Amino acid sequence: MTKIIDGKAISQKIKDELKEEVARKKGEGKEACLAVIQVGKYPASTVYVGNKKKACAYIGIDSQSYELPEETSQDELLSLIDKLNDDPKVTGILVQLPVPGHIDEDTIIKRISPLKDVDGFHPMSVGALCIGEKGFVSCTPAGVIKLLKYSDIEIAGKECVVIGRSNIVGKPMSLLLLRENGTVTVCHSKTKNLKEVCKRADILVVAIGRPKMINEEYIKDGAVVIDVGIHRMENGKLCGDVDYESVAPKCSAITPVPGGVGPMTIAMLMYNVVSAM
Repeated sequence: MTKIIDGKAISQKIKDELKEEVARKKGEGKEACLAVIQVGKYPASTVYVGNKKKACAYIGIDSQSYELPEETSQDELLSLIDKLNDDPKVTGILVQLPVPGHIDEDTIIKRISPLKDVDGFHPMSVGALCIGEKGFVSCTPAGVIKLLKYSDIEIAGKECVVIGRSNIVGKPMSLLLLRENGTVTVCHSKTKNLKEVCKRADILVVAIGRPKMINEEYIKDGAVVIDVGIHRMENGKLCGDVDYESVAPKCSAITPVPGGVGPMTIAMLMYNVVSAM
């Protein structure tokens, strides 16, 4: 029978553990504060920012919210980041993506101090992951590893296939699986014989950005399938990159959408903020 990996329940466990750790660190005189910057009014971003503030309140850390108008210039945004970098009370900074088109995302990401880069996007954070040094890890792929571990799914020695090579999910995901001693293949839009490659996977992580693209023809019997995608269909319902109905019966374990990887992203953001205390 297929195991449904409950990201809501696992993320709640992590937040409860972090709540205890925050209380202990506060007893040692340590404090944490997350500064969240949002430029422009993107409805999805507003929801994400709200969820991050709720998570901060739950585990007992301060948060600062900066909601800037869409016409905010890049220089104004960089000036705010500089101010937060220099503020000793602020231990974590994130700029909610996307930002308006006149602002360069790479420039913004690189301006955040690597010591406060709780999103794990700074080149120094990514470089540390590549060579196995300590640093912040991108929250979504870190959450996938936690999902697997909390579900008692062994990674070491397994054939792991990642579909997608983005800087935020695909690339760090492959590095984290490699760090856990998985044998890793990264697939992308130019991969030949994608179905055949995917059917080798003991663990398949899908972050391709196309609704319901991966069906049962891509899945080996007994595989573990992690669906990172999230899309809203015309009927208003959410779906992932995986065609859940056709894939689930072939799996030993699978993440649903919603309620799988999504809640883990915020839990791991909180993990990063607490580790900066």
